[in-house]
Amino acid sequence: MAISRQTTRRGFVQGVAAAGTAAVLSPSLGRAFAYQSPNDRPVFATIGLRNQGWTITSKSFKFADFAALADVDANVLGANVEKTEKAQKRKPDAYKDYRKILDRKDIDAVMIATPDHWHTKIAVEAMLAGKDVYCEKPLTLTIAEGKLIEKIVKQTGRVFQVGTMQRTECDDRFLQAVALVKQGRIGTVKKVTCGINDMEASPVIPVVAVPKELDWDFWLGPAPKVDYRALPELRVGYGGGVPLFSNCHYAFRNWHEYSGGKLTDWGAHHVDIACWALGANSTGPSKVTPVEFKLPVEYKDGHPLVQDQYNAATHFKIKVDMPNDVEMIITSEGDNGILFEGTEGRFFVNRGKITGKPVEDLKEKPLPAGAIEEVYGGKVSENHTANFIEGIKSRKQPISDVWTHNRMLEICHLSNIAMRLNRPLNWDANTREIVGDAQANSFLSRENRKGFEINM
Repeated sequence: MAISRQTTRRGFVQGVAAAGTAAVLSPSLGRAFAYQSPNDRPVFATIGLRNQGWTITSKSFKFADFAALADVDANVLGANVEKTEKAQKRKPDAYKDYRKILDRKDIDAVMIATPDHWHTKIAVEAMLAGKDVYCEKPLTLTIAEGKLIEKIVKQTGRVFQVGTMQRTECDDRFLQAVALVKQGRIGTVKKVTCGINDMEASPVIPVVAVPKELDWDFWLGPAPKVDYRALPELRVGYGGGVPLFSNCHYAFRNWHEYSGGKLTDWGAHHVDIACWALGANSTGPSKVTPVEFKLPVEYKDGHPLVQDQYNAATHFKIKVDMPNDVEMIITSEGDNGILFEGTEGRFFVNRGKITGKPVEDLKEKPLPAGAIEEVYGGKVSENHTANFIEGIKSRKQPISDVWTHNRMLEICHLSNIAMRLNRPLNWDANTREIVGDAQANSFLSRENRKGFEINM
């Protein structure tokens, strides 16, 4: 790696400061020295550790060493420090404030798995601090944030991987699906349906005391200042990996203030594969129409009128006009997965299966040699984080780059805006603006709360 691993006076002073102010957050004064990685492996840090944060960290132990972890929940942070120390036989430094990680010159890359409303601020500041970035999906809270990230990637030349892991993992089922379409096995594509499941509405969630282990103000960060809410008991059960009827920081995907519901959760996975197969990674839709949907609370002018319940859509059917007269349907009904329909056949794919006559026909007429590799752009990586590390070494963008991700995610963001305003939206894929609708365009960006602006 090009980054020096030598101990610097600045690194020493920062480490001592962290040790003196963090209490449980710094394992020992001796760790104030720059992290020395065996065999010059890349040195990583993870920011945001609940659920997916640990998943992407644990997938990376084979390829990288973790010098630091950060989370605003002391319990989550402590548990993941212990697991990381056990896995790599070396204890990472622990911080509540991610900025202490960005100050460290011995860290090559950060993995970001915070709630969505934090992604852009951390990612931009990390790139400007000289770090490569792996960020979980959905990459952004707004379309304007996507444009900013693209600008900073280009400006800094940092390697940036988005966590749309279906491009690399799932036993190549999605790669096979894309190859089937590109090899013409269903003829001309006419329709693609992305099933991403519904979610349950919540009861009224009361204001309660903030748990002592959580820095609630810092968790909110760029989002508006609101009270902490939680039910007396968590409901047993999950919806797409999100606990139902839980506290607002644990079920963040169900609130537009922090995420985009199912549209940007599962939608960011399946719409991504659909666009990849259609070759729509550099274009976009012309129109997004909310055919039917249900919002769990009352809205006015696109904004929820109450703050004490989930506010993302619970049920929906969105029609998207894609290039070449392809109709995309994003629906909460039916199986979770993607149905491709063409003039000569159809097939269905999800994380557990790929089925349909074009798939059965592969027994007699397999895909050409190298078809999967052609889709992937080379040999398929061992896993998604391995692909990121390969990009760090080659200085080439990984398989899930920010440009194709943002073009796909724009469809998901537009779908949410269309439901919130209850009208179709015409989209100019060149200017990346909504046509003739000033109110709808006002939803393409959001202002960060004072004190949590992006430091540029």
